[in-house]
Amino acid sequence: MTDQPANAPQKKTLLQTLAFFGERRSLVMLGLGFASGLPYMLIFDTLSLWLRDAGLSLAVIGFFSLATLSFSFKFLWAPLIDRSKIPVLHRLVGHRRAWMLACQAVIILGLLAISGVNPATNLPLMAAIAVIVGFATATQDIVIDAWRIEVVDTERQGQMAVAVQWGYRGAMIMAGAVPLLLAERFGWNISYLAMAGAMVIGVISTLLAPREQAHVIRPIHTDGVVQPKALEIGEWLVRLTILLVGALLVGSGLSGDAGLLSKFVGGDALDAAWKAKPNGVWLQLAGVIAGLGVIVVAAWPIPKVKTKPGVYLSTALGSPLMEFLTRFSGVAGLILATICVYRVSDFVLNIMNPFYRDMGFSLTEIAEIRKVFGIIASMGGVFLGGVIVARFGLMRALIVGAFAQPISNLMFAWLAMSGHSVPMLFWAICIDNVAGGVAGTALIAYMSSLTSAGFTATQYALFSSLYALPGKLIASQSGRIVEASAKAAEVGGPIGALKGLFTRLPPESFTAAGAKLGVSAPAMAAGYTAFFIYTALIGVVAIVLSFLVAARQGDIGKVEETAT
Repeated sequence: MTDQPANAPQKKTLLQTLAFFGERRSLVMLGLGFASGLPYMLIFDTLSLWLRDAGLSLAVIGFFSLATLSFSFKFLWAPLIDRSKIPVLHRLVGHRRAWMLACQAVIILGLLAISGVNPATNLPLMAAIAVIVGFATATQDIVIDAWRIEVVDTERQGQMAVAVQWGYRGAMIMAGAVPLLLAERFGWNISYLAMAGAMVIGVISTLLAPREQAHVIRPIHTDGVVQPKALEIGEWLVRLTILLVGALLVGSGLSGDAGLLSKFVGGDALDAAWKAKPNGVWLQLAGVIAGLGVIVVAAWPIPKVKTKPGVYLSTALGSPLMEFLTRFSGVAGLILATICVYRVSDFVLNIMNPFYRDMGFSLTEIAEIRKVFGIIASMGGVFLGGVIVARFGLMRALIVGAFAQPISNLMFAWLAMSGHSVPMLFWAICIDNVAGGVAGTALIAYMSSLTSAGFTATQYALFSSLYALPGKLIASQSGRIVEASAKAAEVGGPIGALKGLFTRLPPESFTAAGAKLGVSAPAMAAGYTAFFIYTALIGVVAIVLSFLVAARQGDIGKVEETAT
């Protein structure tokens, strides 16, 4: 986040780029990324194993996933983070670090409290603590992102994105394995007690972190508004209730889980329809749209009547968006479209495990390559993305990432043609993970560059909350596209021409899958291949948008540079 033109970065040598990873800010970012990923994994994933060991039903365990619902609509309270100060701590350590320490204190106390609870006898208490820890973790993510953006200039956002992703993924690997080993030997309570201790890494990183770039906390002026106190309190209660309804709708839609929403309306029928494949996604999309509409209603000022809640909410939620639209006037829509489409070609690959099994790969082969080499390749791709951002500039990196994703998707078409080949599976997965790491780092750095001082937390939270929605919508149709393409290939046509590529498939590849669908193995393979070509074409849209936004933002940067 800087006022420098995004199109004119100073090209750095490879040595200068690598040297930054040894600097204080990068090492601190590694620790903060760890502090971000650890509690998320403990609440969202690892806790379910403890609950299962305690004899709880899958329905109850599934309900605990709602503890992470707050991650889906964190942009709603991000304005509070931007505009509010933590007493005493703000003066001692600065705005962002004060909020980090407050969140980390809640997380540590929450994990300590969980370590002292028996879920079999006191499930409601554990559920309440899990929700609090989830909310504090989402808030910590808001603050960490804001600090990361404000502590360096745009040219170094790539390296900071590398550090936070490495720390985050390292924490998820640790939180997915170490607590299980500790629980096996000492019990779950001791395991979560140890994880509470591991969060000290985040506290130390926060205390060692340099202060972010100084910025003025933008006030909301309500001094001239006269309103009786009783009416003000009543209006606050009504508006906040409406806001919570909107947040529940948005969160349920973005997370794909209507478990909590169905407790208030629709019951089990709504929950089942919400999760139905593949058409439930349309209900989820409707929930997001309706929720955003409800939020607008909650924040909308009363016509011709100024009230303190109306002024505060409309300014807190509306000003960051209006500032972005004004600053990028004429190109804001193109930027938002690019953010939404950029990772779609990657998100639609949600049927890869069935694809691997249909090809005849064993579970061991899939696990060894995906969980070992895939993770290594992903972290390597993240690092490569940071180097590209630093050396060649933000917009060039955005374009490179846009090209990387569809090209890597075509590797799976090549894999389909190769049949049951472990070396080809290795290369396809590794190339896909490298490409995803490059694209993800480029997008994080790009979204970071779009924020402005005083609105950093709110604007970045908004981008990161909404950018996956189009991909989720399109991904819901992936299985249907493969099956329809396979049936079309069986009867001929353009897709049927692809069957000629699969005349020498080994018997274990696609035979069983084709039989289930009532088509031949070559037709099934052609269906998958057509799907991978389709995902690559989606990536072409992201490439075109990236070129357009690079050109348009470059023009804006030249005008601003001339004016300066």
